[in-house]
Amino acid sequence: MLIQDNTSSLIVMSNDVSPQVLSLGADVLPEYKLQTPRINKFTILHYSPFKAVWDWLILLLVIYTAIFTPYSAAFLLNDIEEQKRRACGYSCNPLNVVDLIVDIMFIIDILINFRTTYVNQNEEVVSDPAKIAIHYFKGWFLIDMVAAIPFDLLIFGSGSDETTTLIGLLKTARLLRLVRVARKLDRYSEYGAAVLMLLMCIFALIAHWLACIWYAIGNVERPYLIHKISWLDALGDQIKKPYNYSDPSSGPSIKDKYVTALYFTFSSLTSVGFGNVSPNTNSEKIFSICVMLIGSLMYASIFGNVSAIIQRLYSGTARYHMQMLRVKEFIRFHQIPNPLRQRLEEYFQHAWTYTNGIDMNMVCY
Repeated sequence: MLIQDNTSSLIVMSNDVSPQVLSLGADVLPEYKLQTPRINKFTILHYSPFKAVWDWLILLLVIYTAIFTPYSAAFLLNDIEEQKRRACGYSCNPLNVVDLIVDIMFIIDILINFRTTYVNQNEEVVSDPAKIAIHYFKGWFLIDMVAAIPFDLLIFGSGSDETTTLIGLLKTARLLRLVRVARKLDRYSEYGAAVLMLLMCIFALIAHWLACIWYAIGNVERPYLIHKISWLDALGDQIKKPYNYSDPSSGPSIKDKYVTALYFTFSSLTSVGFGNVSPNTNSEKIFSICVMLIGSLMYASIFGNVSAIIQRLYSGTARYHMQMLRVKEFIRFHQIPNPLRQRLEEYFQHAWTYTNGIDMNMVCY
């Protein structure tokens, strides 16, 4: 009787609900997607396939910017070999060509945003070019404009090291686009595995940024030290590549310096430092204190959420075992014979596989 009632309710539910859901009618799709807005010839719908592909392309460029812009500003601007390639022009340094392409793509993205529709507070698609421009000016235009300034073009022809360093620091304004990316990534917060990977990537990215700052502090401070005790001097002595102040190209390679800086920031953020790379000057010690504070906050926020994410990933399995235990208790209490008991357990497993433990009546009604 139990099987017959549940099966019949399941059939009624599927007959009543499935066609409505699968047809994606007016009750399922957002209202603005059911509209047929009158748009101009060069206006782009914000939910069009072209806009989706373009947003993913811009996302990849922003990720590239977040990784290589701090690295270039800290490690490459004052490097002797890099300065020679920069003096040669774009043909000698592929990274400069890539940065120019990124700047051009960001400028094109600004033009596209001026022609992309949006949804207003009344859930209506706005396609009027003037209203789109005003909405964009009030929103993300300033951030996008600052991030799209081609500072690389200003480097060429400027022989001053101070100007080169200043422009390199201004290039970090591209990182402002990460604010927009962070807002778009909220839509994936319901996927536990995606959030876990995102948190780990954020942790690695912050460690990368701090490694660039850690190197910049040592590189700026090292020429002015009376006693050569900076972490860069210690690294040079450790790997048998000491600094010779009469030779600007001496000392550890960029690869050695970056890997060591990244190792220090990871070990400091995770509070498992081994002491083989340690701060020696006051500036390095102050920065290390800041890294430890940041690491404690990140450790509490990121890794504290890992347990909750993993628990959410296995919550379905826990609910299945709990419901199965209730079925077995019901069978044991009513002393149901073996043939019917087997049918009940098989029905429960089949129903769980079909609905994943979701009460369709509560969802649909």
